[in-house]
Amino acid sequence: MTRSFAARCAVLVAALCCAPAIAADAQQRILGNGMKVIVKEDHRSPIAVSMVWYRAGSMDEVSGNTGVAHVLEHMMFKGTKKVPAGEFSKMVARAGGRDNAFTSRDYTAYHQQLHKSKLPLVLELEADRMANLVLSEDEFSKEIRVVMEERRMRTEDDAHSQVSEQMMASVYVVHPYRTPVVGWMNDLVNMRVKDARAWYETWYVPNNATLVVAGDVVTEEVFSLAEKFFGPIPSRPLPERKPQVEPKQSGIKRLTVKAPGELPYVLMAYHVPVLRDPEKDWEPYALSVLNGVLDGYDAARLNRELVKTSRIANGAGASYDAVNRGEALFYLDGTPAEGRTAPEIEEALRGQIARVVKEGISEQELRRVKAQVTASQVFSQDSVYYQATRIGMLETVGISYQTADLQVRKLQEVTAEQVREVARKYLVDDNLTVAVLDPQPLPGGKKPRPKQEGARDVQ
Repeated sequence: MTRSFAARCAVLVAALCCAPAIAADAQQRILGNGMKVIVKEDHRSPIAVSMVWYRAGSMDEVSGNTGVAHVLEHMMFKGTKKVPAGEFSKMVARAGGRDNAFTSRDYTAYHQQLHKSKLPLVLELEADRMANLVLSEDEFSKEIRVVMEERRMRTEDDAHSQVSEQMMASVYVVHPYRTPVVGWMNDLVNMRVKDARAWYETWYVPNNATLVVAGDVVTEEVFSLAEKFFGPIPSRPLPERKPQVEPKQSGIKRLTVKAPGELPYVLMAYHVPVLRDPEKDWEPYALSVLNGVLDGYDAARLNRELVKTSRIANGAGASYDAVNRGEALFYLDGTPAEGRTAPEIEEALRGQIARVVKEGISEQELRRVKAQVTASQVFSQDSVYYQATRIGMLETVGISYQTADLQVRKLQEVTAEQVREVARKYLVDDNLTVAVLDPQPLPGGKKPRPKQEGARDVQ
């Protein structure tokens, strides 16, 4: 570590103690119908971010009906009795704002960002479509074709996405994370408007929703607006959510995916713990640090050792998300350099884990990762959207937003030995699934179509 970098790290660590915390000054109220409202004031610019989070994602779907959560996300823009189809986003745009939505395994969220004076408009619009969505056969038949094309473009025409989808279907035997958020094509083909209507009537109720408003607002005024627009919507009983626990894996799983592509690709996934108790858990924090040691900056181990030094890979990475409603995986992936093979990439990735288990990590690496986390938290406070997203995501997966700053402190307490311990305990063959892309040529020597980005997203 150079002296200048060490100095920057020290500044960032000090800044964390002084930075505005995500949970600081945020206030919460539960409406009479069970809807949770959280307000985070931030008066640095005259904007407001509004987000409505529904605790309903692809993990709540049943076999034969996959993709319905994402389909309904699309249908939520198709109008109510008061707001014609397609007018929602136009009204937000005319007010000088922008809006969007996303669906994940754990939740579906709708968000707008606009001048603070226009906040009543978007709250009224959101309350209207929570209670009065019009689901017509004509609009559904149009939108389901849009979703099917989205699946073709993002998954079926993208080799890495196919590998990831097949990986999830293999790594999980019973857990609903095994199904893709966008849904299986056969389910989309056979989906009907009544399926979307049933989903809407089941999950889109105030007692299954959280409203998060952040920005240049007055908390009590937001609570009053929420009561005015959302308060009259009646609550409804929610279906029982039974525990869905994946059986313990005992032995490595392997799969090969043949798809059009230029180079092989290796994706490895280990079953690891997820964050449940932010105060008492320590392993998810150690896994997060391990992820930072392996990936996340130019001098991280995988990039340094596999791409720059040995040049065995064109790219290599790691990822881990500790915050989920369901279970967690620790990923490693890599694309071999020209003349190298998928087995060599797997061996190299395994070698990096074996090295952590044998030698541990250095205090220099530990400080670097902690400094990065600190920097991320400090600089993220400049984004009102990030503050609202973090609050909504934590609350919707079942972790109090008030623990956001505790989580940063707990990560700062992770030791090098704890990082070594989680690698030794969890990154083992009994927890491992390996998926390999076997690239196939396209007819006529064409190259695979580049991955497309859409207006709305699945996560």
